[in-house]
Amino acid sequence: MKSSYLEVNHNAGLAYGDYVRSGTPQQHDNWKAVYDRAALTEAQRSLVGSFNRRINVIALTGIWCGDCVQQLPLIERIAEANPEAIDVSYLDRDKHRDLQDQVRINGGDRVPVLLFCAEDFELVGWFGDRTLSRYRAVAARQLGPSCPLPGAPVDADEMAAAMQDWVDEFERVHLLLRLSSRLRQKHGD
Repeated sequence: MKSSYLEVNHNAGLAYGDYVRSGTPQQHDNWKAVYDRAALTEAQRSLVGSFNRRINVIALTGIWCGDCVQQLPLIERIAEANPEAIDVSYLDRDKHRDLQDQVRINGGDRVPVLLFCAEDFELVGWFGDRTLSRYRAVAARQLGPSCPLPGAPVDADEMAAAMQDWVDEFERVHLLLRLSSRLRQKHGD
């Protein structure tokens, strides 16, 4: 994927609030319930606040998706902890088939999928559809649909573990960018 292609897709996305409002009132309520409970620890907030390389993120998602409801409010909380360094754009996967087709997981259209880009939209990496802690929780339950229903309650420990997984992924991307010889030369550090 070329950087200009990624930049066009990033610019086509919506801000979190606009994306959530694009759903039905029930979907909006489901997303708001998780967002209201999602919080970074002070250590996580401090870590994310220390990021000094720009991370542009494209989040392929579905407003109807239970995993998206349970994880993307966490992503937004991470972005809010350092809006100068993290810019997340939310795209509906079904409206952006060209991009979705390039990031299929295990042969399927899984969401959420986050594409992490440098400040100039060079692709750094992509991650989806669930963090390890989310997979562990789903595997432990082994009941019901493979994708939780939107609005289903999320255990507080599960949410905290998923938040840490996502913070770790953002830290990994930031360190990759911070240690990039290309960007170190550009920024003189």
